[in-house]
Amino acid sequence: MAVLLWRCRCGRGPERSFNKNRGASAPSLGRRSKYSGQSVKAMPMRLLTVGKKWSRGTQLLVEEYKEKLGIYCDFEDTLIRSNPKLTSDVKVQVEAEDTAMMQQLKFDDFVVVLDENVKDVISEQIADLIGDAGNTGSSRLTFCIGGPYGLGAQVLERADTTIRLSSLVLNHQVALIVLMEQLYRAWTIIKGQKYHH
Repeated sequence: MAVLLWRCRCGRGPERSFNKNRGASAPSLGRRSKYSGQSVKAMPMRLLTVGKKWSRGTQLLVEEYKEKLGIYCDFEDTLIRSNPKLTSDVKVQVEAEDTAMMQQLKFDDFVVVLDENVKDVISEQIADLIGDAGNTGSSRLTFCIGGPYGLGAQVLERADTTIRLSSLVLNHQVALIVLMEQLYRAWTIIKGQKYHH
C-alpha cells in the first residue's frame, strides 16, 4: 500500500507527491482513509480544465457535483480555452495553455495534476490527499486537467502531487466528471458517511 511522501520545497512548506515511481500500488480490500471520521480542514477546492465548451450533459453533472461538494467546502471550476493561439503547432498550443493555467494558480495553492503517466489512486487515497492538503498551510486545493496534448512543463513543475484516475485514457470531460465524483466520494469517506453501500 503506497503512502504519500513529503518533501520540503523551500519557502512553501512541505511538498506532497506520491513516491517517485509515481503513484500508488494496487488497492487492498478494506483500506480506510487515515482521516475517516476525523475533523478535516475544509479548504476551498478549485478545478482547472483545458478544453472546449462542455456539453450540456457534462455541464449538468458538473453543477450536480458542485452542489454536492458545496456541503463540505467551497468549490469553483474554471475552463481554460484549448489552443488559445489557434495554432497547428502542438508545442505552441501546449505552451499557451500552460501559461494560461499558470496565471490561474496562486503561490499558496496546493496543486494536484492529473497525468496518465503515473499509477492509479484509490478513493481512500484521494480522501487522504484532501486531509493532508488541509494540514499544509495552503489556502486552496487546486486540481488541473490538461487538454488533448496534456499539461505543460510549468504546471507539471508547479504540481505538489500527481495522480491518475484510471488506466484508461479519458477525454477531459469524462475525467472532469470522474474527478468530481471522486472528490465527493472522498468527502463522504472522511465524514464516515454512507455513499454507495
